[in-house]
Amino acid sequence: MRDLGAGFKYLMEGQRWVARHGKQFGFGLLPGLITLVLYAAALVALALWGEDFVTWATPFADDWSSPWPGLFRGFLTAVLFALALLLSVITFTAVTLLIGQPFYENLSEKVDRDVSPDGTAPESGLPLWRELWISARDSLRILVRALLWGVLLFGLGFIPVVGQTVVPVIGFMVTGFFLTQELTSVALQRRRVELRDRLALLRTRKTLVWGFGTPLAVSFLIPFVAVFLMPGAVAGATLMARDLLAEETPHLSPSEGPVSPSGV
Repeated sequence: MRDLGAGFKYLMEGQRWVARHGKQFGFGLLPGLITLVLYAAALVALALWGEDFVTWATPFADDWSSPWPGLFRGFLTAVLFALALLLSVITFTAVTLLIGQPFYENLSEKVDRDVSPDGTAPESGLPLWRELWISARDSLRILVRALLWGVLLFGLGFIPVVGQTVVPVIGFMVTGFFLTQELTSVALQRRRVELRDRLALLRTRKTLVWGFGTPLAVSFLIPFVAVFLMPGAVAGATLMARDLLAEETPHLSPSEGPVSPSGV
């Protein structure tokens, strides 16, 4: 339970950091706004032409007696749109981070410099094109895992009672884990921590990760909230990455937020 609270405090501390650094907050909004416009356009297109697509994809229902074709296709259209919404929540962070790689990389470095005892920040030493390639490759791998979980949970959602109670909770926890995975990758990739090692690192502190990512996943259901929280989420994830790697952060005492690895 202590780690759950610590994870949430990292999220809040990240928001406070960007609030104190208005310029970083402003620049950090741009990638999220771009992603929001792209996703909104895709969802509007799906809402307008989703029914036509389902009708085209189910010609076998043309010969069914009324009202079954309409009911069947209406159900499939609703399922398609709900699945698109779920995937948009899961993939929003990955796409935003990919679009805003230079913005968030700079923001994460400034957080590191601000809280580091010697005022320095780790550097990957890689050219920008190489960092973008690694980020895109790792994001794709994470998205594949997230999509598999998304499809599985969506299917389990049709189980009576359990699908309407337990499954949504599990869904938010899974989504929170993947969101944290993506957000901490900004700081961890700069430290040359490979994807496999990142996953292992996060799994050692699952309650900390859930405390950070699950509230974020719930808030990301509201698109504009997701945009405004992204800069602070990157800042908070950088602070959490420092804790996961047991790096000293003297500006933050245990009573204010982070807990040491020994507090697991």
